[in-house]
Amino acid sequence: MTLVPFDDRDGCIWLDGRFTPWRDANLHILSHAMHYGSAVFEGERMYDGRIFALEAHTRRLFRSAELLDFEIPFTEEEISTASVETCARNGLSDCYVRPIAWRGTEQLSVSALHTRTHVAIAVWEWPRYFDMARFQRGVRLCWAKYRRPPADAAPTAAKAAGLYMICTISKNAAERAGYDDALMLDGAGAIAETTGANIFFVRDGALYTPAPHCFLDGITRQTVIQLAREAGMRVIETRIEPEQLADFSECFIVGTAAEVTPVGEIADHRFQPGALTFDLVDRYAALVRAHARERQLAPA
Repeated sequence: MTLVPFDDRDGCIWLDGRFTPWRDANLHILSHAMHYGSAVFEGERMYDGRIFALEAHTRRLFRSAELLDFEIPFTEEEISTASVETCARNGLSDCYVRPIAWRGTEQLSVSALHTRTHVAIAVWEWPRYFDMARFQRGVRLCWAKYRRPPADAAPTAAKAAGLYMICTISKNAAERAGYDDALMLDGAGAIAETTGANIFFVRDGALYTPAPHCFLDGITRQTVIQLAREAGMRVIETRIEPEQLADFSECFIVGTAAEVTPVGEIADHRFQPGALTFDLVDRYAALVRAHARERQLAPA
């Protein structure tokens, strides 16, 4: 597979209020974020010209910055508008959207009270996260080496760059071992999430999912819970122990990138992607496209 480096692409990136040629959208090597992980970001998807749950993602970006003790120097409306405009400037109507805010170069120490906050928005084409064959049979997960830190040890409600390093380590190890991703536990040994998606299980027609006490209550997670309840499914947010995996018949992960993706295997446990999982796959796909169609059909 030939990878196209992200610093060598055509297009433009919204940077600190201005559209900048893609290759010129750079930051200095001595930026605080580079050394101390002081950055927050979002992952969003545009479908047919509309970013799904845009306002919710923008609100979370600002909340994440607040939790990391810095202030974004734009309004939520300005960031949401810039996100849509960046897609248009790059000629994209179906794409991934990445807003990011970070601390700059004014201080290079643990202290960061006098650093300036920068903001950028980049967009690019985004194919299916997993190929169709793996999707249909269900992706394969192993156990992650690291656990999610408790909420009193890290700002776990923030989508913070620094919290993802243990995810990168775990996903790299999973892929080297032939798996698609890794399932992380919380500090007490209960099931938390994968390296970049929330997880659901099915038993007797009901959905079970870990309560998000030490990881993000994902926007896709919230959407899927709402879709399931609207369809008359019971949704139970609870503590799930690894030894309970044998009790479940189906499993799937959800996230902006993964959307709703069936799971066929977690280490020694096997699942058969079934009707309930694929029903939610279809409901989610219909919802995100319907939101885009609503915009297209709205009167001028």
